[in-house]
Amino acid sequence: MGLQENLTKDRDTFIEENKKFIYNVTFSICKKKLQWENDDELSVALIAFNNACNSYVETRGNFFSYAKVLIKNALIDYFRKNSNKYQLSFGEENEELKDAFLKNSLTEYEIKQENLKRSEEIKVLSEELKRYNVRFKDLVNNSPSHKDTRDKLLDVSFACSKDSFVLNYIHKYKKLPVKQICITIGCNRKFIEQWRRYILSLIIIISNESYYYITSYLNIKVGDKNGK
Repeated sequence: MGLQENLTKDRDTFIEENKKFIYNVTFSICKKKLQWENDDELSVALIAFNNACNSYVETRGNFFSYAKVLIKNALIDYFRKNSNKYQLSFGEENEELKDAFLKNSLTEYEIKQENLKRSEEIKVLSEELKRYNVRFKDLVNNSPSHKDTRDKLLDVSFACSKDSFVLNYIHKYKKLPVKQICITIGCNRKFIEQWRRYILSLIIIISNESYYYITSYLNIKVGDKNGK
């Protein structure tokens, strides 16, 4: 039975056979042991995998590459909505490629296809950022070099991305409501002003479901707020 037939005719068996894949993708973000019976993260990942089965077409490239992106983005959205419980951070560059299971599931061609789709999204994002007076090139050249700073900016951006006032203000006025962010989140105004373009761009990316591959490439990891 081919992949397309598996996706439509024998869904339960196909999902059961790929639980290891679902677990590995989830673990690559959560970095902790998970149990199917107890952990919401795996439930979120399982639903995302099923959604990938529903929405996959061959033009999307390798199915497992596509499913990985949907799982990661579903988890990121789940963490965003529950950011009071989770501590978000950026993983080390290319960290996930150290996982042999994930690495071996993609051929060189499939990785190139994923990179191509990400490049297409970057073109769309670049055009969107122009409306906010942000140039993608400047954003890349002026990104924070220290991981602690990047992680703090990620926390600020996630908090803003679930604040309806902040999102509405950004979409209406094409800029950050710096004063409101400082009051709501308790951040230093100078810090927000210094990184406002970076924060604005992150908010746009993580609050827009269209940027599947860019969001996945951010390599966001999660831990509990209590440090576990």
